[in-house]
This record gives sequence, C-alpha cells and structure tokens, in this order.
Amino acid sequence: MKKVVILGGGYGGMNTLHGLLDQLPEYVHITVIDRNPYHSLKTEFYTIAAGTESDRHARVDFPEHEQVTYVFDEIEKIDTENETIAIKGGLESLPYDYLLIGLGCEDNYHGIEGAREFTESVQTFSKARSAGFAINNLGAYGKITVVGAGLSGIEVASEVRESRPDLNIRLLDRGETVLKAFDSKIQDYVEKWFKDNDVEVIHKANVEYVEKDGVCNNGVCYINDVTVWTAGVRPNFLVRELPFEKDDQEKVIVNDFYQVPSHQNVYVVGDCASSEHSPSAQLAGQQGEKVAEVLHAVLRDRVPERPSAVKLKGALGSLGKNDGFGNMLQKPMTGVLPRLAKSGVLWLSKRH
Repeated sequence: MKKVVILGGGYGGMNTLHGLLDQLPEYVHITVIDRNPYHSLKTEFYTIAAGTESDRHARVDFPEHEQVTYVFDEIEKIDTENETIAIKGGLESLPYDYLLIGLGCEDNYHGIEGAREFTESVQTFSKARSAGFAINNLGAYGKITVVGAGLSGIEVASEVRESRPDLNIRLLDRGETVLKAFDSKIQDYVEKWFKDNDVEVIHKANVEYVEKDGVCNNGVCYINDVTVWTAGVRPNFLVRELPFEKDDQEKVIVNDFYQVPSHQNVYVVGDCASSEHSPSAQLAGQQGEKVAEVLHAVLRDRVPERPSAVKLKGALGSLGKNDGFGNMLQKPMTGVLPRLAKSGVLWLSKRH
C-alpha cells in the first residue's frame, strides 16, 4: 500500500485530491489532514468578517471515498527525515510515501509592536469569525481601521461599509494608490468608490505600533474600536521550519514538477511554494491539478510528463454585493460584470 498524505484542505490540496480520485489505484491510500472538517473557501472569508454571509457560505464538504481518511486536527511537526507527520491531538505520527504540502499562509506582522495581539484577521475561518464578532458587536458609529489596501483589505472595507453604513471606516495604504498590483483604471475606480461611500483612505501609511484601542501611523495615533490586519502574508510556520531551500519570501523552492529537489516525494503548492505568480486561490488550484497529474504517473512507477505552465485567468474582487473589479480577458473591468463573474466562480467552486 502506497501512502499519500495531503496537508491542508485548501484549494491546492482539494484539487490534488479530486485529481487523484479519478482512477485511483487500489493500492493507494490518501490521508487528508486539516484543522477544519470541511474545505474552506478562503476567498469568501471577508464576508464572514463583515457579517454579510453565514459560515455555510464559505465551506464545502470534503468528498467521501473508501480510500481516503480524514484527520481533523492541528499539525505539530512535519518530519521529512523520518517521513512522518506529528499531530497535536495525541495520535501516533502518520507515515507517508508521498507528501503534498498545501498549508497556505498566515499574517505577516513585519515585527510591528502590538499587531499580533491587538488586530483581527481574515487568514483563517476562526479568525474571520472573531473579526465578524468584533465588528458586528460594535455600537452605532464605531470606528474600524483596516491596515493594508491589497485585495483582502479592499474587500473587507467595502463589505463592512455596505453592511454597516453607520460605522466609521479608515483604510491605511502603504503605497500611493490602493491595489498596486492592478491596472490604474481599477485603482482609480476603487479610490472613487471609497470616496463616494465615505471610507477614509490614507496613503503612504507607515504603521509604527498598534494598541488595544488604536493605531499609530506616521506619528499620528488614531483611536478606533477594531483594527483588521491585511498587510501581508508569509508561508505557514510549519513550512518555514522545514530544512528546504527557500526564496526571499520564505517559500519553498520547487522544480517543474512541484517537487522539493532534495526530497522528490514531497510536493508543495500554493502560498508555500515559490512562484513567479502572486499567491491566489486560482494559482493553488491549478498547481494542485498538475500535482495530481504527476502523482498519477509516479504512483504507477511511470516517468511523469513535465506539467504545462500555469495560465491564470485574471483576478476578481468585490466592492460589496453589487460592484466589483478585475482583469477579465486580459482587460481591466469594473462594475457589475466582474462582480457577477466572481459570484459565478464561487458557484462553480462549490460544485467542483
């Protein structure tokens, strides 16, 4: 029996699993380890934080299969020397013949004092719930600061604004414009949306420290009730501890088959793998599909074909429920159409 262990039930892990279940050999057993008993749709966590959707909206049941076992617990250690996974729940270490690491990322606080202790987050389901509890328990005219004006920060701030028009919302942006990775047409559109919807955007921000009831930026301390941190991510700490070669973003360097060169029975995808592309659910999902193709050959003792290059279809973002933006057909688009497209992508992913 060949043992395949998948760490993380996110986009990369689930696409690998679905790909493997198509004509899975009888001598292969798969174990999936995740802290949650469902596949989490991380791209929708901002709606949990804003209180506009229920938990069920952002989760999908794992597939059932007689050759698949699920372990719902926290991982304590990835032991690549002994090829085992230690689980915090007290189970015996799980051995593997082939390992897929798709553990995603966590917030990068950049060493800023108080950021970890006094901010909310949307990086995990439990943290998004915590953010939603903090935000939606605010009384009228409460103050919220969102730190970071990338895609996550934009979606959190806009969804909260639509949900709670009474709140005072401030967005701290380190750059000269929001969404620096997007086209200037999109940047201008989003800036105008925030202006029209009374969300204060402060550019060239430099957060010096965070307190329980405030954020200090460029010598000015803003008093607020809730601070949401969306100012960067880094690979999961378990991955950062691995003795593999990494890039300057602490991501594991992999070969063209998504294998660790020094441990070719270990595959890495998503936010944990070094890539020319920015992290995204779409990237992780495509990488997972390609790993499944490679493993289909490896598990049958065949030489795998080199996977084709990743071809991303663009990025989509929301501004509340009825407005959005994105790169579609290699063109920047704004308004209802990209918002509908994002809803369509979510519908498809739930029925994958």
